[in-house]
Amino acid sequence: MRIRTLAVGLLVGGLALTACGKEGTPTDKPAEGQSGNAATLPEYVVAQNVDVAGSAAFAKAKGAKKITIGVKDDQPGLGKKDATTGQYSGFDIEIARLVAASLGFGKDQIEYKAIPSANREQAITNGDVAYYTGTYTINDKRKAQISFAGPYFQAGQDLLIRADDTSITGKDTLKGKKVCSVTGSTPIQRVREQKLTEDNNIVEFQGYSQCVDKLLTKDVDAVTTDDAILKGFASQQPKELKVIGQPFSKEPYGIGLGHDDKALRDKINDTLQKALDDGTWQKIYDATLGKSGSPATKPTLEKY
Repeated sequence: MRIRTLAVGLLVGGLALTACGKEGTPTDKPAEGQSGNAATLPEYVVAQNVDVAGSAAFAKAKGAKKITIGVKDDQPGLGKKDATTGQYSGFDIEIARLVAASLGFGKDQIEYKAIPSANREQAITNGDVAYYTGTYTINDKRKAQISFAGPYFQAGQDLLIRADDTSITGKDTLKGKKVCSVTGSTPIQRVREQKLTEDNNIVEFQGYSQCVDKLLTKDVDAVTTDDAILKGFASQQPKELKVIGQPFSKEPYGIGLGHDDKALRDKINDTLQKALDDGTWQKIYDATLGKSGSPATKPTLEKY
């Protein structure tokens, strides 16, 4: 998808998770705003003496003793910058942090750089970021300019509705309903092209948050875009909003990096696969997007 307003892993012998000094065991912390038996995020212990031979992006970061990561800063549950503290949080941010730790960079050695969707390929090609993690759909057009590790999340177009609405159960029940998305976006084009609702029932705004506000005031009946983005909004108000959970497109999110940087891609893929296998990916999901109440299907990494 073109417009957006949304795994992970530990390397064997590289990134370790510790608890009570026991190597290989996660030390969990409550997700922001949660306590008690709430889902928790793993702590990431920085890998030591890492080398990614042949990767210019890694060499640049190692020389600078910091790694610059491209992200989104306006997507709740995925990549969101707190206006007060300046701290970043969300599923994508945790993926970015975990990968950085597996490459030998601690939290205080990460510089997040918010980059608009239209500028992502250029930022990667220019070397402005070592990699980009932010609801970045893998597709052939982008692969001509950059490469991807992952996918670390399998997204798909879905519907966000009010929690008490029982009339909408999927895309085929949208006739006569007001559907909102971002102006000119792929999701709203799909609604129009597939005639899922009447043209006079299509509502468009510049941002998804505006659509969500209209949903809460009952001025529209559904908001549509990638389910990951919708889950982020639902996680903020799970008693008021819910995601249908019937995606009708495939949007695999990958970590964008230099076109010929096979060494870094392979290193990140090893990290992601380990996290999928050992439960780390699930922990991160549960403590972020999982707060929406919607389950997720683990992605399958692409083979090059």
